[in-house]
Amino acid sequence: MTPQELKTNLGTLAKSGTSEFLAKAEESKTSTGNGNLIGAFGLGFYSSFLVADKVYVASVPPATPANPNPVQHIFSSSADDASFEVYQDPRGNTLGRGTEITLVLKKDALEYLEEEKIKNLVAKHSGFASSFPVYLHTTKVEEQPIPQDDLDTSAEEDTPKSEDEDEAVVEDAPEKVENTEVKTRSVTVEEWVHLNDQPPLWSRDPKDVTDEEYKNFYKATFKQYQDPVLWHHFKGDSGPVSFRALIFVPESLPEDYWQSPQSTQQDTRLMVKRVFITSEFGDHKLPKWMSWIKVIIDADDLPLNVSRETLQSNRFLKQIKNIVTARFIQTMTKTAEEDPEKYLQVLKTYNTIMKLGVIESAMEGKSGNRDKLTGLIRWDTTLRNNISLQDYVDARKEGQNQIFFLANIGQSIENMRHSVFVEKLVARGYEVVLMTDTMDEILVSNLRVFGNMRFQDAAKKGLQYGDEDVEKEKKDLEKFKEDYKPLVDFFVKSTKEAVKDVIISNRLVTSPCAIVVDSFGYSANMEKLLASHGKKSALQDYASKQKVLEINPRSPLIEALLKRVMALPEEESERDKDEELELKEIVSILIDGALIRSGFEVMESNIFFERVDRALRRSLGVSETAKTEVEVNPAPPKAQEPLPELNEPSMDPNDFMEMKDFKDSLAPELDRTFGSPRLKKPERQVVFDANEAREKMKDVDMDDIVVEAVKHVEL
Repeated sequence: MTPQELKTNLGTLAKSGTSEFLAKAEESKTSTGNGNLIGAFGLGFYSSFLVADKVYVASVPPATPANPNPVQHIFSSSADDASFEVYQDPRGNTLGRGTEITLVLKKDALEYLEEEKIKNLVAKHSGFASSFPVYLHTTKVEEQPIPQDDLDTSAEEDTPKSEDEDEAVVEDAPEKVENTEVKTRSVTVEEWVHLNDQPPLWSRDPKDVTDEEYKNFYKATFKQYQDPVLWHHFKGDSGPVSFRALIFVPESLPEDYWQSPQSTQQDTRLMVKRVFITSEFGDHKLPKWMSWIKVIIDADDLPLNVSRETLQSNRFLKQIKNIVTARFIQTMTKTAEEDPEKYLQVLKTYNTIMKLGVIESAMEGKSGNRDKLTGLIRWDTTLRNNISLQDYVDARKEGQNQIFFLANIGQSIENMRHSVFVEKLVARGYEVVLMTDTMDEILVSNLRVFGNMRFQDAAKKGLQYGDEDVEKEKKDLEKFKEDYKPLVDFFVKSTKEAVKDVIISNRLVTSPCAIVVDSFGYSANMEKLLASHGKKSALQDYASKQKVLEINPRSPLIEALLKRVMALPEEESERDKDEELELKEIVSILIDGALIRSGFEVMESNIFFERVDRALRRSLGVSETAKTEVEVNPAPPKAQEPLPELNEPSMDPNDFMEMKDFKDSLAPELDRTFGSPRLKKPERQVVFDANEAREKMKDVDMDDIVVEAVKHVEL
């Protein structure tokens, strides 16, 4: 640059020639005018004052016919001064051509002199900008072999000269011994290291990139030690912006993913012409359920702006979330169709994630993503494993217009297949979707319908199959109600507040009874989920009381109980109190047992087990009042003496020895067993007098202690 260009481009804060440069580039339609501003001098120049007290810019303009011998000038400015200087470089033309920038760093910015810090910065922001190479001048010490000529010269210099050079001395020639030892010396080597020589993988044709290249690129770029399970390499257009992108699906989720209520640290990197711009997308960041994905998006002509807020308001940035989400769903769908076995392996980690995606998409009103993600989830049923809801819909029975499901957190699939709620469904050959994840029932409440079929909770009242003979079932139900009215009334009197109602069941086959909930009540699964959040609301308290006891009129146990109840005299004064009490106890045991089998908690579990104990005693002919014979020693009398003072461990430094020698003695064994350990440097370090400690411990065999410690480490 000429002196005038130095003043114009660098002398005005927040100008730096950007507007003028863009205008000229647009007019000239040069390669730079296509949006590629990387390497164009002046952009963001004043950011250098964030780390520097003073900045010097030496520059030489190109030779022209009018000025065949250009003079090198310096632009200088400091962070505290509002002025700048441009003057002729007293060193002369040291550059030959181009521009040199020198930063005088602030005291708190000296870390930017460290090689590792510079390498990390370049790797983050310009690691793939191979069109604009960045070199770092480095020095390192190497051990190099000493040339034989140097060794011979040194040996001659060390050989003493004879006093009488004319006197001839004849000696036997010594045998020549080969010395295989190579002598070396430390040499400081200087070199320029190319920091951004890695070509961007996404700029290549996907057909030309091998799986191994994708895996190595992923691990090197995102600092991962595991291979990705899936990846997607594509290019596209979003309005006027063309871009290329790479999406990687990690093998595992971050360790703190489920502990964080908000989106974890995201790794979506936006680049322009291979230069990193931002990974902060503000309100347009990926949703929580996709915050773990690794993404690189390289735009060809995204307009750059000094204002981050203006950049985030760009239409393309708003579209990134939708682009990544759609491509991820497309990748998962393709894998499910082309490689079902691999897809099932992926779902071991991401099946629950996609359920969360369904819930979040439904809350955002994005029904398209919700339905697509729902189709990607796999479920176990009473008949099959790992099926989609579309598979369920395709295998529905004639007249069936519901998706039957049963939810129970943490239960095994095999146990749920024998649940009381699915007895009749299984007996009739209907398929029931079994849900064991925490969020399954929340997913259903947000989904409600799939494939024009509504979800029907098998654990709720009003179970219908779709092929009922309404008249016949109504007639049978009326007969059962009439026959079992005495037993139903006895149950109602005995249950108190345990259940809301007692009805005749049409769902049970072998079980005597079950607890279901009304349409507006909470299932046992939902109660567990809400209980984990602590305090109950009034609505939750109301919903938890909507339990209904269904009794099976065909169960031999219920039939026998009916006979016992009907045998009681109608007048309460004439009844045998012990007989009535025993029947009430049997009813209570049945209700509490039904609560447990249905997944609910028994509030008075101790009383329940006491009742079971009495029932077992009666069945075995053991007296209910018989006591267990056991000798229990009473506790000693109340203590009279005060407690003795505790002997605290001595903290005298003389009782300790310096541990450095001990740690050094263990180091070889630790390295051999575990590799080089990464020990956190303590904030404080206390060193005691090792000699004094050793003197006190002279009778202790430290070798034996070290050997035993090493054995312990190996174990």
